[in-house]
Amino acid sequence: MTPVESPLPRSGWSAPSALWLGALFVALLCVQPKAAGAQTEMDAFHWVDFHGLQNEKDPAVVQWVTAALRAEKWTAIREIGVEYDAALVIYTVWSVSLAKKEVHPLFHAIHPRILDWTNFAGQMLPELGLIYDDCTGCDATTYFTTLYYSFADHGWRARWVHGDQAAVLRSAGNVGGVERSAVYGLVNERDGRQVLARWEHFDYGKAKPAEDYVYQYSVDPMTGLEQVQVLGQDHAKQMQLRLCQIDASQSGQADPALAELTHGQDSTMCQAFVKGNAKPTRRPTTTPPANNRGVSEPPGGHRMAPTAKPAEAPKPDAKTAPRPDAAKPATPRP
Repeated sequence: MTPVESPLPRSGWSAPSALWLGALFVALLCVQPKAAGAQTEMDAFHWVDFHGLQNEKDPAVVQWVTAALRAEKWTAIREIGVEYDAALVIYTVWSVSLAKKEVHPLFHAIHPRILDWTNFAGQMLPELGLIYDDCTGCDATTYFTTLYYSFADHGWRARWVHGDQAAVLRSAGNVGGVERSAVYGLVNERDGRQVLARWEHFDYGKAKPAEDYVYQYSVDPMTGLEQVQVLGQDHAKQMQLRLCQIDASQSGQADPALAELTHGQDSTMCQAFVKGNAKPTRRPTTTPPANNRGVSEPPGGHRMAPTAKPAEAPKPDAKTAPRPDAAKPATPRP
């Protein structure tokens, strides 16, 4: 068999340089996806054109990937994404080293749907969101994961994956007498990272009190490792309120490709929770205080003393005042 030459040129960059350039290129791809000209030539990631019309090296990538997967049982390859020396293959999801011809299976997926870039690891390290089912023609459970390029491993990796299971969005299976509801969505943190939160409610009717569980899927900003947490009571209540206050219509308009990660905000469960946790508003006071005397002062001024009433003229003494009918004194004779 004739060996297949790697379609990617070998770079003389050191590891720190490749790490810095990789973060920069992917960030530009996420923030400015429609940039043209020289910018598109610098992007580290691209989807392979199976016909080779967009990139003359793509046919060699397809040949290289199919040769590496010769021992795997596959019938069709849906997509191939390339970043540096690793190819991301959809159906099933493999990471294929284009430099060493190594195959690393990530997970098996039924009906995978590629969404868009997300910011779980921060705005400078976007990760490709993907949802998939665990079976076909059945009551399927839907999972969510993100795919990212690991500079340490020189290959693609998936978040929150255990076997073929990842972060649960919609859980299959029903138990008699139990009504199950779920609310989930992408929540933006203050530092620009995103987390996926899911609130699951179990109503047992009269058998026993209802139960609530709130799960949070995130990436630790210090280590870059994924985390799965079951939130405590206080944090769970805060997250439930944040989930129910997500505007599903606005989130879909902002990024329609990520709209599938928002569900349940218009449910009766969410509306009742928001109404029950609404803060009471203070009514304005319109009644004047009891000591109000109508005295005001301009801002920064001095209170003016009330104007004194003009003094009244003194009344004549009743004893000395002449009576109107008193006789006039006699005029002395000369």
